[in-house]
Amino acid sequence: MPTFTEYQQAAMTTAVYPGRGQGNYTYPALGLAGESGEVCEKIKKAIRDDDGIVTDERRALLAKELGDVLWYIAALSTELGLDLDTIAADNLAKLAARKSHGTLHGSGDLR
Repeated sequence: MPTFTEYQQAAMTTAVYPGRGQGNYTYPALGLAGESGEVCEKIKKAIRDDDGIVTDERRALLAKELGDVLWYIAALSTELGLDLDTIAADNLAKLAARKSHGTLHGSGDLR
C-alpha cells in the first residue's frame, strides 16, 4: 500500500496538462471541482433513484470517481509545492486538537 506521498509521485507520472509542473494550480483545481461534482451527482442519483441506498454498482462507480478526486488532489498539491503525507498528518492533528477542545462542531478555520 503506497503512502500518500508515493501516490502523489506516481500520479504525477500520468499528469499531462498545460503548464504542468510550473505552478499551474488552476487546471487541477478545476478538475478537482469537476470530479467532486461527479461524486455528488452519483450520490444525488442514489437518493433520487434508489431511496438513498448505494447499490454495489453505484459504489463501484463512486470508487472510480473518488480515485479521480484523489488524483486531482495530488496534482493540485504538487503544483502548490505541498506534500500529501504532510497535509494528511496536519489535518489529523488539527481534528484531534479540535476534538480535545470540544470544537469539532461550529464554524471557522481557526477553531
